[in-house]
Amino acid sequence: MMAQSDTTYFRKGFGLKAEVQSELATDYDGRLVDLLRERDFSLTARDVTVRLAREFGFCYGVERAVEYAYQTRRKFPERRIFLVGEIIHNPHVNAKLREMGVEILVPGEAGFDYTVVRPEDVVIMPAFGVTMADFETLRALGCVMVDTTCGSVLNVWKRVESYARDGYTSLIHGKYYHEETRATASQVSKYPNGHYLVVRQMEEARMVCDYIEGKGMSHAAFIAKFAHAASPGFDPDLHLQKVGVANQTTMLARESLAIGEEVGAAMERAHGPEHRAEHFRTFDTICSATQDRQDAVRALLEEPLDVMIVVGGYNSSNTLSLAAICAERVKTFHVEDAAAIYPVTGEIRYRPAGLHHEERVERGWLPIDGALRIGLTAGASTPNNKIGEAVVRIFATRGIAPEDVV
Repeated sequence: MMAQSDTTYFRKGFGLKAEVQSELATDYDGRLVDLLRERDFSLTARDVTVRLAREFGFCYGVERAVEYAYQTRRKFPERRIFLVGEIIHNPHVNAKLREMGVEILVPGEAGFDYTVVRPEDVVIMPAFGVTMADFETLRALGCVMVDTTCGSVLNVWKRVESYARDGYTSLIHGKYYHEETRATASQVSKYPNGHYLVVRQMEEARMVCDYIEGKGMSHAAFIAKFAHAASPGFDPDLHLQKVGVANQTTMLARESLAIGEEVGAAMERAHGPEHRAEHFRTFDTICSATQDRQDAVRALLEEPLDVMIVVGGYNSSNTLSLAAICAERVKTFHVEDAAAIYPVTGEIRYRPAGLHHEERVERGWLPIDGALRIGLTAGASTPNNKIGEAVVRIFATRGIAPEDVV
């Protein structure tokens, strides 16, 4: 994306990193997390051990986005500042920005309403990025634009743009309603014949494979099924002839790779290996931070654990992926934040891993006695202080005070 002027478009901050570091540390650093690192990611008090995955919490892209938001407030102390949706999927971080006077725009059915933005205002674009239409609207307004889009997301955009340029439909493994996926899918609009199709999981990918092979649902049924997840004018008979696979950066890496292989195999079965070679492309566009956190949690799950806690927003895709991995191996509680753990009552408020689950409350989730080993990880939008608070509350559930956790 290119903007009209170096004085109105910023992607590299304002050179104020040193000025905001102490404020960021106060708001988000955690003493217990530092202690866990010092103790080989393990803390034991009495007969309770908490083991933290070696990669967790804020990734570089999230740190950068939050830092740039703080720099923006410092750079423009007197101006109105708007944020296009949430900066990241963490309620505490977004609440802190509101306290700093940043107004978060909430999308309606027709998208974001930018009529409140004036040319002298400042608009922050989140780590997920914004759609091409939103970007062009903001550019036309002439406001100052602060772009915090994650570099890993930009890499996917380049891939999708190349697919559209070369006449391939982008098959995106992601959630069609997610900010990142909507922004990624919009990149095809740079080319008049660009198209995309979003699949949520392997089940939907196999529907696509069946259609490619001439079986499964009818043309009308296919269009109805993917009406909200396809580009305008998408026709599976025309637009599944050449396919390039990409993904939302925070999805389960193994599933994204498997979907790419399934689609390629279906094209080969339908049209032969030469057709596949010329009409199919796939690349692993999972970001390295997402992959590192998934690998780290798998390594932790090799150890004997009684329970696993995953901390992060319910709308955080990378957190949901971590919870899904953990739930395959051990009883797992995905909590939105540390406040969901109630030491006094012995309850925990959580959402089970998987799709379409409502929040639940479980009493006695930790036995009152006996040795316990508890695993812990956190999504890439969870700050260290909230991870530390979770550690405190876990120990407190067994009557262990913070000062005893050393």
